[in-house]
Amino acid sequence: AKGTTILKNCAIEPEIKDLTNFLNSAGAKITWKGRVCKIVGVSILNKTEYTVMSDRIEAGTFCVAATVSGGNLEIVNFDGRIIKTELDLLKKFGAKIKVNKKKILIKGPENIQSIKDIKTKEYPGVSTDMQSQLMVLMCKANGKSSITENIFENRFMHVAELRRLGAKINIVKNKAIIDGNTQFVGAELMSSDLRASVSLVLAAMVSKGRSTINRIYHLDRGYENIENKLKKIGVRIKRLK
Repeated sequence: AKGTTILKNCAIEPEIKDLTNFLNSAGAKITWKGRVCKIVGVSILNKTEYTVMSDRIEAGTFCVAATVSGGNLEIVNFDGRIIKTELDLLKKFGAKIKVNKKKILIKGPENIQSIKDIKTKEYPGVSTDMQSQLMVLMCKANGKSSITENIFENRFMHVAELRRLGAKINIVKNKAIIDGNTQFVGAELMSSDLRASVSLVLAAMVSKGRSTINRIYHLDRGYENIENKLKKIGVRIKRLK
């Protein structure tokens, strides 16, 4: 566009800043100050080469996997500071974590601690895309926990499926209250959306017996070849079709 455009009250997730860096590398003139974005129009963009940042929700999901299973993972090619809020929560659950610009070292606890109330919020708050994964942790924690969903309506679709595995979860408006110490037992499950489906995978990992998760095309929208990655860290998982 000709001239200057100002966008106010913008989302500031890292992917948006990454897109900004990419466009600027091609000749765009975009600057940020807090949640205000200033764009000075240019007549043409140039050819460029750029590497897209790693997926922070996938990295966070594997951190939850380590925490819920008492595992010991090294997650490479990722700046853990991007998900500092979620990693700080995992420390409260009992995980031991070391972070630098290129990797995360995380070791899950023997006993998962409960957290009274987690609230999802726009970045840099707790990501709504990590809500269902954190709920699985709460099911396994000692004592009662709760999580409040402030971003999306109807984002507790996974609750009914977690209950099939034995979870004790009560929904009050936009708040889920979870009784911990759940002994998950395998069951036939149904994916309803992307993040809900990965929470079922996490819960099935630490369940007694076999679980089957249907409609995993939801899962494939956000996790590439997740079953192969999980196999590498010891999960007994197989894609049926």
